[in-house]
Amino acid sequence: MKLFVSEKLKALAYACPFPLYAVGGSVRDCLAGLSSPQADTDICAPADAESFCASAVKCGAEVTAVYRNTGTVKLKFGNEEYEFASFRSDEYVRGVHTPVRTFFTDDIVLDARRRDFKCNAVYYDIKEERFVDPLGGIGDIENKRLSTVADADKVFGEDGLRLMRLARQGAQLGFKPTAECISGATSNCKLIADVSAERMRAELDAILHADLRYGIKGAQYEGLKLLDETGVLEIILPELTSGRGMKQNEQFHRYDVLEHSLRAVLYADESVRLAALLHDIGKPYCMRTNGNYHGHENESARIAEEVCARLKVSKKLTAETVRICALHMYDLRGDARENKVRKLIVRNTDIFEKLLLIKQADYSACRDDLSQAPCVTRWKTIYSKMKADGAPLSLKQLKIRGDELIAAGISPVEIGKTLYALLEDCVIRPELNSKEILLKRALKIQENKSEK
Repeated sequence: MKLFVSEKLKALAYACPFPLYAVGGSVRDCLAGLSSPQADTDICAPADAESFCASAVKCGAEVTAVYRNTGTVKLKFGNEEYEFASFRSDEYVRGVHTPVRTFFTDDIVLDARRRDFKCNAVYYDIKEERFVDPLGGIGDIENKRLSTVADADKVFGEDGLRLMRLARQGAQLGFKPTAECISGATSNCKLIADVSAERMRAELDAILHADLRYGIKGAQYEGLKLLDETGVLEIILPELTSGRGMKQNEQFHRYDVLEHSLRAVLYADESVRLAALLHDIGKPYCMRTNGNYHGHENESARIAEEVCARLKVSKKLTAETVRICALHMYDLRGDARENKVRKLIVRNTDIFEKLLLIKQADYSACRDDLSQAPCVTRWKTIYSKMKADGAPLSLKQLKIRGDELIAAGISPVEIGKTLYALLEDCVIRPELNSKEILLKRALKIQENKSEK
């Protein structure tokens, strides 16, 4: 078996007066028979950054960054981008993500032991076209196993981010961590608190979408279960794990609150995974406060907003997640009047499809039922009727504009509210959507407000 190497990278390897290796994910994936559109190639050598740069420039590479303290170089050949690292050994202070001291070496074993898992410490000598396996990583890959490059307690104690990398890579690759690996992660789980919110969020997002990396079905669920097994989930999302052991109505639910939330992610479309994880996060609070789950959707929205702020989730995704959490229970039993559903749809057209997705995930997670949720069926039917009736679904589809209302004497500060009131009228009675009728109704709305 050979690793695919571009002609330009081969030329660079032959130009170097030292062996040049590919290492990490590209080598692991080649040996595991996995492919990913996100794959990249990291390279390394027993050489300093200056020596490598000299060879790279001679081969026509563009060096875009050099970090001499870590022996790291970023370079590219046109669209091909690579990151080079000198062989090194790092010294950490417990829990600190970056090494406090770096020692350069020509010993490939020492370089391998600075990494996280053995499967990521297999090298490919580009010039010799052969794999080099100083720690037995090929055996781990063949057996779909995750084990650490050194004592697991030491590896996880050096860098708290590795706790989440364990869950992410285990999930994405479909590899099972060894008992020692799990034990080492569990012993050091509190170190995740030392990791920046940005890095934590990035890893969590990768776990929530782990199935997309290599197409391994259910990988997102397995990643979350690994986070929970090692105690990391309880540190980063204590509001969520508070639902452990909290029973739900057995007529509708097979699982406790926590497991239901994790299974909602399992069944959720990739576009609503965060909302699926957080949609019931208010249930433990409601149970502790009121002794029941009534109104948990409002508390879920509140807590979801707090969680998103803590993890520095983007404002756009935060706002969307909060709205979805707040609305996920609406018309659950299918007894809301159709007019009210129509109004809700038109108020939330931008997230309507995602509301359907979260309702489906919520339904499926109750009892692992993959049939279409009754509420989803009802809402799709109502939405189809709205379109068939010619009901306007946005302000743009109204037969009157804001400037026309202003010209008719409507106060500019009332234009927004008036247009939305007209839109909701037309959603229920599409025949009202004509300029003359809407203008009369707008003037009537204005008159009624003046009388108050």
